Amino acid sequence: MKFHLFIYATLGRRHELEAGMAGKRPELYQRMLGEVAEYAQFADEVGYAGFGHPEHHLQIEGFEASNEPGLLSMWIGQHSKKLRVNMVGWVAPTHNPVRTAEYIATLDHMLKGRLAVGMVRGYQARWVHNFRIRPDLNAVGAWNRNSEDDNMNREYFREFVEVVLTALKEDTFSYQGKYWTIPPEDFVNPHQQGVYTQYGTGVDADMRIREIGIAPKPYQDPHPPIYGGFTHSMRTALFWARYGGKPIVLASDLDFCQRLWSGYHDEALKHGHDIQPGDEAAWGGAMICHKNTSTAQEWLTDPMWMWDTWFTPFGQGHPELLVGDPDTISRRIEKASKKFPIKECFLLIQQGIHEREQVLSSLDLFANKVMPRFAD
Repeated sequence: MKFHLFIYATLGRRHELEAGMAGKRPELYQRMLGEVAEYAQFADEVGYAGFGHPEHHLQIEGFEASNEPGLLSMWIGQHSKKLRVNMVGWVAPTHNPVRTAEYIATLDHMLKGRLAVGMVRGYQARWVHNFRIRPDLNAVGAWNRNSEDDNMNREYFREFVEVVLTALKEDTFSYQGKYWTIPPEDFVNPHQQGVYTQYGTGVDADMRIREIGIAPKPYQDPHPPIYGGFTHSMRTALFWARYGGKPIVLASDLDFCQRLWSGYHDEALKHGHDIQPGDEAAWGGAMICHKNTSTAQEWLTDPMWMWDTWFTPFGQGHPELLVGDPDTISRRIEKASKKFPIKECFLLIQQGIHEREQVLSSLDLFANKVMPRFAD
């Protein structure tokens, strides 16, 4: 079993977040960068498999300051040698899919194949509605589930994923959908450029653009591993089964997870994907490891305050809690792995809300006392 760490790029301890406007304080942003660098380096040295982060913007309050996918991924990559950098994920309504594919391929080269990526639908309306590339695309969540906005976002997301994956896999391509026509219909290049026809492909002699392609092609063949962002939804899991993407599921309901794994496997086979046990999805949760379970539970207080203050109003339930001493955490992982096969476990760590010493001691104890029990 491989263990990946995941952060939200939180800027403040609880009292600093409660003071307000933590996201505007340069010294807190600098401290966050230092913490991320230190944790990535430490994780690299003790054997964690990956280190990930999401994409969120306009975070003046400081709870999630992961505001640039590529730069934060490169920061993690610069401070590690073996860790895979999990950028989970690009928020589809705010990006052009061709540019996203090009970005992914370029970042994959810069990290020399140490990249995995996710794509998500977007649930934080404040920034999604200021960054969206179409005025009719809206963020989605508990407030508009199964609405017209939800359906449109889902349709757009499907096209976004299809364009990104096609651009990553094919030398050149065209795409005709409801939201994207690539290249634009009947597009003729306004100036004669012989290089297009002499050394490339997809352009006719009259400069009509029939197909386009990104460059470079990804470092990994055919592209970096693809994840679906954190989900508790069977519908989302079945969507990813069509494309061979791996949902990351942080649910504590193990019976639901068992059904999700089974449903994914069956759906993936329908679309020609030979899914091996454990490749259906990744599992995990929030992790705090201490030699005393009572202390670990005390350390959970501020992270739960952050969750209830920040995530719960967006309609997000609590994640699985891998909190306790090494034996307690190991028993929970063992129980889950007996219900459904797990190859990858994602651990939300308490960067920002906890002091450095708390995070490092938790990572160290988990690496030395829990990870060896699940070694391949």
